[in-house]
Amino acid sequence: MTLALIDYGAGNLHSVANALKAAGAADILITPDADAVARADRIVLPGVGAFGACAAALRAVPGMIEALEQRVRHDGAPFLGICVGMQLMAETGEEHGVHQGLGWMQGTVALLEPTDPAAKVPHMGWNDVTALPHALPHALVEPGEAYFLHSYAYRGRDVIATTDHAGAVTAAIGHDNMLGVQFHPEKSQRYGLALLERFLAWRP
Repeated sequence: MTLALIDYGAGNLHSVANALKAAGAADILITPDADAVARADRIVLPGVGAFGACAAALRAVPGMIEALEQRVRHDGAPFLGICVGMQLMAETGEEHGVHQGLGWMQGTVALLEPTDPAAKVPHMGWNDVTALPHALPHALVEPGEAYFLHSYAYRGRDVIATTDHAGAVTAAIGHDNMLGVQFHPEKSQRYGLALLERFLAWRP
């Protein structure tokens, strides 16, 4: 089973790769090559930074958007987006202007606006993840505690887990063979590794 970890200059690649290995992944390909992504059995899209810059970097890789559309949307390969990689699944992002995402989920990524002024932005550190059983298309995201670091959050459909930061904040989105998590599994110790183990065994 080949797992493609997409290298587009905007991800914490080695930490994610190490976490995937610890979770049991044996054949991880860190790659900027669209053809390799098109052949992969599973795909992970990490992301660190601003939505617009990450979206532009992903689109700058020759053939990558087309490969993702074919392999994920058409062929149904299991897909995991992490942090900004999750946010890119949305239709648009509003960080420093309005930018187009992949459009896989009906929603947008907007600035966090906590109801309590004492709740700081960015939302940083450990926080509870609350799964929404009525919205779960699968059982990959379980209740627990994960590590977050973000200033913008997804708002829209297909929310399958939330966290609380002076108001409900999307922690995970999912639909069919696609999963996105706002938190960092690679920094979430046992909880994050367990999530990655479930992703590696997932047969959507």
